[in-house]
Amino acid sequence: MNLLLIFSGKIVIFISKILNLGNGSTWPGHIAFNINKKFLKDTLEKRKFKIILVAGTNGKTTTGKLIQTILEENGKRVFQNDSGANLVNGVASSIIKNSNVFGKLNYDFAIFEVDENTVPILLQSISADFVVCLNLFRDQLDRYGEVNIISEKWKRAFSKLPKKTKLILNADDPQIAYLGEKARNKTLYFGVKTSGHNTFEHASDSTYCPRCTEKLDYKNITFSHLGNWFCPKCLLKRPVPDMEAFNFYPLPGLYNKYNIHAAVLTSDSLGISNEKIKKSLKNFHPAFGRQEVIKFNNKSIQIFLSKNPASFNQSLATINKLRAKHLLILLNDRIPDGRDVSWIWDVDFENNFKNFKSISVSGDRIYDMALRLKYADNIRVKTYEDLRESVEKSTKALKQNETLYVLPTYSAMLDLRKILIGKSIL
Repeated sequence: MNLLLIFSGKIVIFISKILNLGNGSTWPGHIAFNINKKFLKDTLEKRKFKIILVAGTNGKTTTGKLIQTILEENGKRVFQNDSGANLVNGVASSIIKNSNVFGKLNYDFAIFEVDENTVPILLQSISADFVVCLNLFRDQLDRYGEVNIISEKWKRAFSKLPKKTKLILNADDPQIAYLGEKARNKTLYFGVKTSGHNTFEHASDSTYCPRCTEKLDYKNITFSHLGNWFCPKCLLKRPVPDMEAFNFYPLPGLYNKYNIHAAVLTSDSLGISNEKIKKSLKNFHPAFGRQEVIKFNNKSIQIFLSKNPASFNQSLATINKLRAKHLLILLNDRIPDGRDVSWIWDVDFENNFKNFKSISVSGDRIYDMALRLKYADNIRVKTYEDLRESVEKSTKALKQNETLYVLPTYSAMLDLRKILIGKSIL
């Protein structure tokens, strides 16, 4: 039956591409999983390749692509659910897409980025060789709930992992680091070596001890609640990282240092030398919507996916360091974004809007964002109810050597890319 599901799924993918409806990244898996609930377990039961799961609120797609680049540059065959389809149906679709006509997956590695709520569900069907956990931030509270709810689900799921599974955890995130405290699995930690500061941003989510709930103290903070933390009551503290600095970074931004360190540590655990990793990363290209640059009407547009307070703050900090002058913000409230947009009031616009020449706003919740910016030191913005108009007018106003920086939520990023390149990604 699985052969039939794979064959029919490939037909769906082919039709989707021919009709420019997307890449068939979700529906083939959705159909297969509804017909056979054991589709994943059946197709992966006799696999000969290793599986790497990448989980976290922010950075999954970038980290997955970093690992994929390193492995492929070192002669490994890799497939990934690389269109951001990170639910069970997306993982199943990637298996269908990459299977041959006999249902075989002739690869050395599979990399699956996984939605936070999907991690425990997927681990019931998949025996992973590596689980890479990046961070947990408040995101889509109407769907996920608070950060501690997700971390408790993960801790229960990780207690059932086979001993062969290696954990790659962020030492700087208290909830993530605590997942390894009593783990029977081999656990490695990454972090970021920086002097940082000791003042919390407004969007700081996990500032209480995951063991005893006491307020945490920090020797320094990188951003949000990440940093060199310790509990003054039960003495739980940040684990000593196995990786906290590297000699080459293919992407700007403090937050990308975490993604790169996670990818480097995973690759190092697979026996790839730092010299080969560095050489591989020089051939890295950003994933869609994650700092990718697209030409539109002969003008440059750089997209920074910004979907929650932590990622928005880091995007603003990064483009400020890049001396950005022209900004377009796109706010949607669809299912992939979360219906509740009150999180925009936790974004630190007040301290990040100093040097822009022009600021424009569009998207489904355009006026919510415009109002938020008005309260941020009475910032004046241009509003466009039509997304295409916002892109065309914003780029038309650019000089030839200038770049339009766009900070969209997830569904807004997909809408934007469809305008810029003429086709859907999913």
